[in-house]
Amino acid sequence: MLAHRMQLWRTTNAAMALSSAAGRFNPQASAGGRRDLHLQRITRGSSLPLAAPGNWSNLGQFRFASGGATAAGVSATKSEEFMQAVPTTELVDLPDIPAAPVPPPTDGLNVMDVMNAAGEPSFASIGLGGWSPVGMVQNCLEFLHCTWDIPWWGTIAIGTLAVRTIIFPLVILAQRNSAKMNNNMPQMQMLQLKMTEARQSGNAIESARYAQEMMLFMREKGVNPLKNMVVPLAQAPLFISFFMGLRQMANAPVESMRDGGLFWFTDLTLADPFYLLPLITSATLYLTIEIGTDSARLSAANMNTMKYVLRALPIVIFPFTMNFPAAILTYWACSNFISLGQVAVLRIPSVREYFKIEKMLTHAPSALPPKKGFVGGMKESWNNMKISKEIEERQRLDEIRFAKAGKGPLVKTYKYDPTKVAKPISAEPHMRLKEPPNKQG
Repeated sequence: MLAHRMQLWRTTNAAMALSSAAGRFNPQASAGGRRDLHLQRITRGSSLPLAAPGNWSNLGQFRFASGGATAAGVSATKSEEFMQAVPTTELVDLPDIPAAPVPPPTDGLNVMDVMNAAGEPSFASIGLGGWSPVGMVQNCLEFLHCTWDIPWWGTIAIGTLAVRTIIFPLVILAQRNSAKMNNNMPQMQMLQLKMTEARQSGNAIESARYAQEMMLFMREKGVNPLKNMVVPLAQAPLFISFFMGLRQMANAPVESMRDGGLFWFTDLTLADPFYLLPLITSATLYLTIEIGTDSARLSAANMNTMKYVLRALPIVIFPFTMNFPAAILTYWACSNFISLGQVAVLRIPSVREYFKIEKMLTHAPSALPPKKGFVGGMKESWNNMKISKEIEERQRLDEIRFAKAGKGPLVKTYKYDPTKVAKPISAEPHMRLKEPPNKQG
């Protein structure tokens, strides 16, 4: 009996699978027009006709050779209960496949607007470039990279070299001025010392006179301290433009910069994982400050405080440069190496003579005022600031008093008022002077 039930269950599952497969292969055909399927029985070589999905209730009419009427009736009852528990499958009509979308019109669209000469997405297509200083730097770098097929690290190095070559005449001008300042340093420091002493004593006239003498002396020798600031002022906008341009390129990102690096920093869009680029940048910056580039060497007495501040700058910026993209640090390190190379070249006597730079004289320590350390320089600067503030406050009070004296009433500064008529002396007997008695013989 159990064997018949298992065989009936297998037969029913096979019939459902074949019916669903027939429906998938020919979903448009009607139920009456389908071909009758037969399942070959494994035992006894007989076959059972399978009904359509709508006529699965006729499965109870199957007759088994080994069972009698009772077995057939029980089997029919079980099959009806089984078919009632099995959910019926419904065919759903799906909508037609929509038509392919129409591509946008290509009127006026140039392929070069999307792809550059190297077959990469152009900067204009990813929101870079333009006519601002940052955009022009990006356009120049894209031109170098695409036209000559140079990797990005080489493109950044060549762009840095080109910019530093353009401002090289300003470096020559600053070197000439710094050489003149160094050669005339004893006279200038002596006048400056006298001017400082006059200011500290509160003698504004003497301080102004020494300041006038200092201006005349510098004009006569062709010295101007502001000329030493020409190179930093010219290099600041270039540095900011390169910094912002490379940062935007790394953040976009430019896909070709992911493998456009060198040695250990192959990806220029990420920070250096070994922190070697930040170390190189800080070290070269310290050497640039220490040996002096682009301007006078920081050895004058009035530059001691600035020298200590600049020496601490590489250490202060190191925690910030650790997270900079490698592209920015590549530019910064290249700029520092170029500065060191310029200093090495301008120290050659023949080169200095060609550019008409005076020879740097070495002065005896006795000819210069005594040097003060960092603490002494800070104290002197603080005292000068206090004295200057006191002098300004004194001048302000003098101006207020002068204005009051000119606009306000007269202030009585005497006890006797000569404008009032005094009473005669004779009217007051007690105030008469007694005549001394005449002494005779």
